[in-house]
Amino acid sequence: MKHYVIAASFLFVVFFMFVQCSNKHKTITSNSKPISHEVWDGLLKKLVSPEGKVNYKGFIEEKETFSSYLNLLSNNHPNDNNWSEQEKLAYWINAYNAYTVKLVVDHYPVKSIKDIGGFIPFVNSVWNIQFIKIEGHEYDLNNIEHSILRTDFKEPRIHFAINCASFSCPKLLNEAYVVNKLDAQLNEAAIHFINNPDKNKLSPEKIEISKIFSWFQGDFTSTLGKGGILAFINKYSKIKINRDAEVAHMDYNWSLNE
Repeated sequence: MKHYVIAASFLFVVFFMFVQCSNKHKTITSNSKPISHEVWDGLLKKLVSPEGKVNYKGFIEEKETFSSYLNLLSNNHPNDNNWSEQEKLAYWINAYNAYTVKLVVDHYPVKSIKDIGGFIPFVNSVWNIQFIKIEGHEYDLNNIEHSILRTDFKEPRIHFAINCASFSCPKLLNEAYVVNKLDAQLNEAAIHFINNPDKNKLSPEKIEISKIFSWFQGDFTSTLGKGGILAFINKYSKIKINRDAEVAHMDYNWSLNE
């Protein structure tokens, strides 16, 4: 079993490096201007509960409106000429969430988003389906998460803002991410996720935390030195955790978030 875990971890690293390299050096020639996320905001307010439960049937019924927003994303690739870093960050968070909803809607009903793709990470999983076309560039959800959001922005709170359509994921916010309150939205997403007992069980002496903190540990600890993951969690936790607290990880529930 030990050798299997080591081998699986090695494959994860190899495939992650491949995904990063495959999209990192794309030449973007777009001259688009920053877009409004008002349509997406309206859909989220109407079809997502405050707790993050998604009405996928409602998105199917709102197909025309939903498609108009996806077309807006598709026709306006962020670029360095006209977009600020915050405008690009809001775009890619909203794009990840919107295209995730599209994947589920296109295959609905499903019990889990993982049922849509294969089972080999970074090879044929649902996150490797290249169905996203933005001004001539093709992406999958892995490209957006790992090669753009994680690579270009170095913002660990994105892990609480992007939603993978599953129960154990951070909730899908029922409003669009927008530049004029982006930092506050990211803070609120972190606070809500970390203090949600369905996602993390916290006490001063012992914690059971989401596997997100294991999968992306480096993203959370790169600037925190010896404090590690507990220092990051304590920035947002309502319960202060001792530095020597026992740490375990919760099982991940991939059931659809509806």
